[in-house]
Order: sequence, then structure tokens, then C-alpha cells
Amino acid sequence: MKQPLVIAGPCSAESREQVLSTAQALAAGGIRIFRAGVWKPRTRPGGFEGVGSGAFPWLQEARALTGMQICTEVATPQHVEEALGAGMDLLWIGARTTANPFAVQELAEALKGVSVPVLVKNPINPDIELWCGAIERLSGAGVTRIGLIHRGFSSYTQKLYRNEPLWHIPIEMKRRYPDIRLFCDPSHMGGRRELVAPLAQQALDLMYDGLFVEAHCNPDGALSDAKQQLLPADLIALLRNLSVREEGSLPSDIASLRGEVDGIDEELLRLLARRQQITGEIGAYKVQHNMPVLQSDRYREIIEKRTQQGRLLDLDAAFVTAVMETIHKESIRRQLELVADAEKQ
Repeated sequence: MKQPLVIAGPCSAESREQVLSTAQALAAGGIRIFRAGVWKPRTRPGGFEGVGSGAFPWLQEARALTGMQICTEVATPQHVEEALGAGMDLLWIGARTTANPFAVQELAEALKGVSVPVLVKNPINPDIELWCGAIERLSGAGVTRIGLIHRGFSSYTQKLYRNEPLWHIPIEMKRRYPDIRLFCDPSHMGGRRELVAPLAQQALDLMYDGLFVEAHCNPDGALSDAKQQLLPADLIALLRNLSVREEGSLPSDIASLRGEVDGIDEELLRLLARRQQITGEIGAYKVQHNMPVLQSDRYREIIEKRTQQGRLLDLDAAFVTAVMETIHKESIRRQLELVADAEKQ
């Protein structure tokens, strides 16, 4: 049974004590690669942006004490120079950087002739060609040890996850680059520590090669991304409870198709949530203007139009009708709740 490779550590290296305490706890649980951000790009100024190269001695000490390999994120050629000078065993490129071809090209030039592995996170937006472009730029510069980190994709809609998984995109990347290792970052994907375990399990079910997880000796006191970091002991327990499939038990083509199904289902849920939000706004208008909730002509129109559209898409008419009836029933229920609430006031 192939065990996933786990890379773990805090979002940011904050202090010597924090780095050493976290690294020792993780090493005791069998984790062999320690990650910590030295430079932290923040969406808005004023947040904790890392301590910079002053954190490298802490990482070096952690490696000496535990025997773990150490890695950090790089976003500029200067970062590459300083990280390599400090003896980092592995580097990763963040989602914001992957989204910028100019930045990736500069990093590729700085990494020419370097044998250190480089992991590339997916770009912020769901643009698979940008992700491919980053791989191609690094490969073109002679970087041969490349991996992928799937950390999810930003979305403007209401969502369960901090970054939507959209599993079909990394599955397609794995199809295009079958020899490149694929890691899942359930911490950034979920944004909350209670979502790390189910996301990690889903990644393993889709035959990912490893996990890239955030752990902190005092997660509630973390200076960045506190909600998504786990205590080392909790991470170790989580990893022990994950189910790892026997290699070959799920054919890669089936895993790819399941990944597409998962992505489509998640998109359907986002669209349904948006539709319900809009029908709620319509319901509020009806209440305000004393209009009846049920508009029979409109309901018939919806059923007829959607059934016709479904036929053009080779969908069974009865199936489309059943789906639309269920959706309409929920819309009516929500609008009736608005009426009831208004009458109580």
C-alpha cells in the first residue's frame, strides 16, 4: 500500500520556539518534510508578512534537531537566491505567483541548473493553461524535479470552502503530466481546520501522491491563517485515520471521471445557491408589494422552457421536469417563510 508523502508545518515561521516546537512534534509523528513560510504575501497591507530571511536559522536548526527536510515559498529571484543560500531542501511557488507568467519566468531563470525540487501551486483563478505554463517555463529553464500543489480556486460566490476544490482541474493536470507528483493542500482549500480531514480523504481517494498541510504548535495564536492550522498531534491523528487505497484499486481513467463529476456537482451546488438567493430577492419584492407567492403562469413557462432546453441537450424530459419541480418547490417554501416572517412583524 503506497502511503502519501506528507509535507507539514506552520503557515509562517514566527519565532524560533514556534518553529522548533512544531517541527519536533511533527517529526515525532513520522513526518519527514517541514514547511514554513518565510515571506508571506498578504492580500492587503498591514497583516503579518513573515520575518524574512531571519527565519532561515530556525529552519536549519529544526533540520539539525529532527532530521527533517525543510522548505519554504519563493516569489522573487531574490527569494530563490536567499533560500538556496540557506540550504532549503525544497521550494514552492504560491498561487499568486503562478498566476503571473512574468514572475514565473523570472523564477525559472533564477532556478536554472538547480536540482532542488520545486512545487507549483495552482493559480488563484481556475485557468489550467496558466498552471501548465508555469510547468513549461520551469521545465524550459532546466528544472527537472517539479511537483504540483492543488490548493483550490478563488470564487466570488457564496461557498463552503475558502478556495473551491474544482477537482477536475488537477485531475486533468495529472493526465497531462502523469510523471509529476500531485499534492493536495486541504488547509488553504478548506480554510477551516474541520474541513482538512474530509478534503484530504477525497484527495487520497483520487490517488493524489501526497498532502501539503499546515500545522502549528498554537494554531489559535498563529499570526496568519489561524483558522485552518492544526495542532501537530491532531494532524498526526488525522493522518492515521485516513484510508489509503491499494495501488491500482481505482483505474486512473475512472478517477479522472469521478474528479470531473465532483467538480460538476460542486458547480451545480454553487449555481443552486445563487438561484435560491435570487428567488429570495424576488420573494422579498412580492412581500413588499403584496403579490401572491405562487405565479402559476410563470411556473408553467419555466417547466415548458426547461424541458425543451433539456431535449436539445439530450436530457430526459421527465428527469428535467422532476428536477425543476424540486427546485421550484424549495423556492416556494423559502418565499412562504418570508411572508410568514413579514406577518409576524
